[in-house]
Amino acid sequence: MADALEIYYDGECPFCSAYVRMLNLRRAVGRVELIDARSGDPKVARLLRAGLDLDEGMAVRHGGRLFHGADAVQLLSALSDRGVMQVLLRSPRRAAILYPVLRAGRRLTLRLMNRRGLR
Repeated sequence: MADALEIYYDGECPFCSAYVRMLNLRRAVGRVELIDARSGDPKVARLLRAGLDLDEGMAVRHGGRLFHGADAVQLLSALSDRGVMQVLLRSPRRAAILYPVLRAGRRLTLRLMNRRGLR
């Protein structure tokens, strides 16, 4: 069986959670594993030890490669087949422009909800 597509996201962020729930990836890639970065999963610990900052963006492991931030959402959008965000983020250029805005919105929302970042 092929390796699952792994998506590392902030489970306490309403935007991150909604985004990964609305993706329709199983048809395109098969098995999808959603990994909450706050869960204590050993896979998250390995990413953190390798120096990946999940407060700076979600991560995706696919095809033996690790994608982070704008590259991760661009890949997910390219693999997904519906939704406005998927269409907007499908282009690497648009993803690079929009992702910092999305990340800032996440930070502000977490602060307003009195929730801490991942670090």
